[in-house]
Amino acid sequence: MRVNSRKTRQGLKEYSLGRRIWKYRESYQLMAPFMLLFMLFTLIPVIAAIVLSFTDFNMLSMPDWVGFQNYERLFLDDNIFLIVLKNTLVFALLTGPLSYLLSFLFAWMINELGPKMRTLLTLVYYMPVLSGNVYFVWAFLFSSDSYGIINSFLMQLGIISEPVGWLINQNTTMTVLIIVQLWLSLGTGFLAFIAGFQNTDKSLFEAGAIDGISNRWQELFYITVPAMAKQLMFSAVMQIGASFGVSAVIVSLAGFPTTQYSADTIVTYIMDVGTTRFEMGYASSIAVLLFGMMLLVNHIISSLLHRFDSE
Repeated sequence: MRVNSRKTRQGLKEYSLGRRIWKYRESYQLMAPFMLLFMLFTLIPVIAAIVLSFTDFNMLSMPDWVGFQNYERLFLDDNIFLIVLKNTLVFALLTGPLSYLLSFLFAWMINELGPKMRTLLTLVYYMPVLSGNVYFVWAFLFSSDSYGIINSFLMQLGIISEPVGWLINQNTTMTVLIIVQLWLSLGTGFLAFIAGFQNTDKSLFEAGAIDGISNRWQELFYITVPAMAKQLMFSAVMQIGASFGVSAVIVSLAGFPTTQYSADTIVTYIMDVGTTRFEMGYASSIAVLLFGMMLLVNHIISSLLHRFDSE
């Protein structure tokens, strides 16, 4: 009897799933192209990287299974990896939360302005995303000779007596790259916050005033933040998660690799190991570790912001 009831429940579950798929078949058809692209360019590459991380693969011969040797080398024998891991954590812990908070703060202040000024400033703050490759501007600002804007300005003020190699000096490269990355990161998250502020139900503020909320700060913490749970989650995942994948700004401004790997991150190290040394098996093990770190961070972010979910 128990076996038959279990089969009956399983049959009903499969039947109901099939009915749901058929009932919402138009929705599944619309989702199909995205799911196909997701499988081809995200899911399958991730699975392939996990498998290759246990092999010795140089892209010229067939992969040779080596077990956990790549991971042993990663944690026990590779001193460069420890340097790029530290740099990645510095980038993530500084640029991620800072860009997140700055995006929220700027969006909140701009939302208080009139429609025309709000539209203009939104365009200005979103300009880094629209402008594409603007690294040459920063390269000119922090040029290592006396013609660089920063060096020229500081020499005129008498603060320095000779040009500083901002992008080649191990003591200054990381600071400059963090500044540039912060400027570049005030884009997608900022736009999400603007949309969240604009779509907040205005009746909530009227109800809050009746309940005793009397200033903007109380409105922000007790009404706006809980009502923007989805925007907070989206922006946190985008901002902080993307901070682990910083690479373009480093390669464009500081070279590839940087001086003594002083500003390289895990992503640029993967590029170095995989495309320069052709150690794809080892590069895959580094990529798998980075993937695990990003999943862990996203889980922590989701847990912290879950309490603000208004639904």
